Amino acid sequence: MLTEGLSHTSFLTVSKENTANYLGSGNLDVLATPAMMALMENAAMLAVAPSLQEGQTTVGGHIESSHLKPSLIGSKIEATATLIKIEGKKLFFKIEAKMNDTIIGEGTHLRFIVDKEKFMSKI
Repeated sequence: MLTEGLSHTSFLTVSKENTANYLGSGNLDVLATPAMMALMENAAMLAVAPSLQEGQTTVGGHIESSHLKPSLIGSKIEATATLIKIEGKKLFFKIEAKMNDTIIGEGTHLRFIVDKEKFMSKI
């Protein structure tokens, strides 16, 4: 059952493939903002996945986040998403990314509960 407070933490070690230089969002070999935000989305998806009904999933609708500090290749990053509000099929999350104990990004994320088959059939 979906309840406020559900939470999950996802982990990433920064590699060449998730740097700004590699992804084209910048030209330095540091964690790309899009990669950090993808990790935050992953945490939100996984926070609620076990509580969904058979055939359901969630899709991202909006994400807003700061990116406060750079992270070099080899850095260990963790992103935590906590479900803070449920409005029907809308799920609102607080998201945060850390490197060690330092917050490197934080914000909010909105996901929608969808039926997988119905969603894919409309594309």
